[in-house]
Amino acid sequence: MRLMAGALAGRPLLATLNGDASLRRRPMERVAAPMRAMGARVDTDDGHAPVRIQGLASLAALDHQLPVPSAQLLGAIAFAALSADGTTVIHSPAAVRDHTERLLEWMGAEIAHDGLITTVRGPARLTARSLEVPGDPSSAAAWLVAAAIHPDAEIVLEGVCFNPTRLAIVDILRAMGAQIEVREISVDGPEPVGEMTIRGGGKLRPIQLGAEDVPGLIDELPLLAVAMAAADGTSELRGAGELRVKESDRIATVVAGLAAIGAHVEELPDGWRVRRGEPRDAAITTYGDHRIAIAFAVAAATGLAASVHLDDADCVAVSYPGFFDDLAALTGMDR
Repeated sequence: MRLMAGALAGRPLLATLNGDASLRRRPMERVAAPMRAMGARVDTDDGHAPVRIQGLASLAALDHQLPVPSAQLLGAIAFAALSADGTTVIHSPAAVRDHTERLLEWMGAEIAHDGLITTVRGPARLTARSLEVPGDPSSAAAWLVAAAIHPDAEIVLEGVCFNPTRLAIVDILRAMGAQIEVREISVDGPEPVGEMTIRGGGKLRPIQLGAEDVPGLIDELPLLAVAMAAADGTSELRGAGELRVKESDRIATVVAGLAAIGAHVEELPDGWRVRRGEPRDAAITTYGDHRIAIAFAVAAATGLAASVHLDDADCVAVSYPGFFDDLAALTGMDR
């Protein structure tokens, strides 16, 4: 929705963007404010969707400081900057994922990076191109974590996007003791693509994650919470307050889920503290959040939970429609 808002801001039309209950909980003023500053008219419902956009064919270039490190906010402004007259400058407080910028540059946009500053020159004329979209690293993370926890697993993941801004999950799991091999195969289009092999059987070490780690792991943190709960010792996440404004309050939802499956867990204002417990049968309230459903399905598949009942298993379709098919193929488990 945020990326679409940026694209629509530079078009001379009236549009309304809406979504399901989880999307309507997410803050939208962060993207609305820079669009207004560039000349579009953007209205929100008390800072949330539905978002009404009256775009312009020619926007004003902008010098903008992102309030939080967010690939979606940066990408939205980059899309709007394609219709702006001049150079738009975007400052990020930390490095973020750069799929949008890579794609736009590959299609002919003038985009440059200098540390945490991104510049986009407009107006831009893009060239239509064809590409094969590689596998999503956040979806691959389910199997990285599952194999790392399982005592007798070996999983090979092919055709995974190897964008360097998306591989922090590999580094963190390796730091915890997971056996992961990666092999880059090609650069097809704007993204490098490769293969990952993950083997289980080793003990996982606890880990301490802070604010500097969060931007590169933001979508994988619920799954990492499951890995933390499987480690020998106490792990902690801090600096992740942004999780509270995702599809659900992911801090509260993860903590409740970990407690339900038997882990020893403490909710922190900006994260959690967790150590291994005794596996239990658990009923998990997902709040329609696909990341939560996938994380606790992995907990059940690896024995970290005795069993799990998800109140809304179908919500995984938001990011990974074939998740339960792949889970069944690997483990024989039904949802």
